[in-house]
Amino acid sequence: MASGLPVSAYRVLWLGSRNGQGGAAVPSRGDQGRPDASGTGVRAPERRGGWLSGPARAGAALTAVGLALAGCGLLGGSSSDGTAGGAGASTGVADQTSAATTANVPPGGTQRAPTGEPVTLQFAGDVHFAGSAAAALNGFGPIVPELSAADLTMVNLETAITDGGDPADKEFTFRAPSRAFTALRESGVDVVTMANNHAMDYGTTGLRDTLGAAQAANFPVVGIGTDDTAAFRPYKVTIKGQRIAIIGATRVLDDNLAAAWTSGPGKPGLASAKDMTELLAAVRAARADADTVVVDLHWGVETHSCPGTDQTGIVPELVDAGADIVVGSHAHVLEGGGWHPSGAFVDYGLGNFVFYSSGMAANTQSGILRLTVRGRAVTQAQWLPARISGGLPRPATGVDARQIVGTVGSLQQCAGLNANPPTWGAIPAVPASTSLPAAAPTHG
Repeated sequence: MASGLPVSAYRVLWLGSRNGQGGAAVPSRGDQGRPDASGTGVRAPERRGGWLSGPARAGAALTAVGLALAGCGLLGGSSSDGTAGGAGASTGVADQTSAATTANVPPGGTQRAPTGEPVTLQFAGDVHFAGSAAAALNGFGPIVPELSAADLTMVNLETAITDGGDPADKEFTFRAPSRAFTALRESGVDVVTMANNHAMDYGTTGLRDTLGAAQAANFPVVGIGTDDTAAFRPYKVTIKGQRIAIIGATRVLDDNLAAAWTSGPGKPGLASAKDMTELLAAVRAARADADTVVVDLHWGVETHSCPGTDQTGIVPELVDAGADIVVGSHAHVLEGGGWHPSGAFVDYGLGNFVFYSSGMAANTQSGILRLTVRGRAVTQAQWLPARISGGLPRPATGVDARQIVGTVGSLQQCAGLNANPPTWGAIPAVPASTSLPAAAPTHG
């Protein structure tokens, strides 16, 4: 472990950078405008309670540093000209001396070359409002400045939004009031997927209430609908001229409920990817008129931090259909994230986010995945570590932050993912004035 790093808080550049922007500071969404629920453009800039901008945000945000941990592959990353990528003033950290991951050119790499303006997308894990997590109905707490810092933020909403219906025949059932959509928006979340094993915990009545509440709140939801066409319909938004399409689907459904919960022609329900046919068709259709295609999946096995073949085996299909980013959740622990050999970006498990977990166990390790995207290319990735306490994710500090980042980095190997982006070809060099300080040396 390198010494001399500021440990009060972290914004960790845990993966590489080849964005030609050097990871320059992200403007406030109050300056850029926010995605419209219609998916046709961006709304006029607005300010909401609890928002910070400019110097105030910078003071509250996590400190930008390059962090390298022994044996876990968390390198500061290299740009195409060999300089470190990212933003932030010098911290006096020594130059990187260990070899970075060898850059590779993926199949079809020229099709994934960075294009257009950089857009920041953020993803976080499971959210419900049960038990101690009910506190989030009044806002997500100290993590809000980070949630609000990107162009678009997405989470997995793992609860029905209803006060009606009957609970399903299962061990855990979650529901929350319609106020949940207001809390999500006020906390900086722009879109949710509800394709998961809790969205219909209160049956078709609960689903219809959920859809009605989302419509009343003008809040974008993917992965559920009045029929399969609606459930697989992507959320589309244009940000900085980049057309983003986001699809939600689930591979996880209780055996005794799967048939009733799966959407179909004229049948409300979830976007089920137990059979991949409809999901792959939805991805191909989205690819036709989008610059960036995102798939958010509910998949994997609870408490398993390494992905199984039910996850790794379908990524090539999704990439071949046109996906650029594949993220997911369900395990309730963090899984590995990084660049797939195809050049797409994959994070197999984002863990819990707003959840009634407590203590220092693996299921309270949390955070935000922040990606910089230019068209089909993810050019930079950051993990912003958090710890769940009192139902809310709180920015992690000191040793705890290092441990969470170490967990994330160590899981890249079993996930078969790369810590640095591919080399696509003629990618602009990072300007020296905006480069991150090099990461500390690693050993062993």
